[in-house]
Amino acid sequence: MSDVAVHCIITGRVQGVWYRAWTEKEAAGLGLDGWVRNLPDGSVEALFSGPESAVRDMIGRCRSGPPLAHVDAISETPSDLPRDKGFTIL
Repeated sequence: MSDVAVHCIITGRVQGVWYRAWTEKEAAGLGLDGWVRNLPDGSVEALFSGPESAVRDMIGRCRSGPPLAHVDAISETPSDLPRDKGFTIL
């Protein structure tokens, strides 16, 4: 099975609540490649890459996020695979 990549924008109360660190831990635990970063408008941007089932699992987890987060919406767009292996906070 080939890998897929999905670019996500996560909106809601997702900054200042450990969302990026939580995302890094969860994605690494699933063996995903990609990255996560804060955007100036208060949203979080992420790229998840790996087996489709693991990417879907991660996006599902992002709908709840860490305990202090409140996710309003996640927009998803298919993307190119990342050049680097592993999952990082940008």
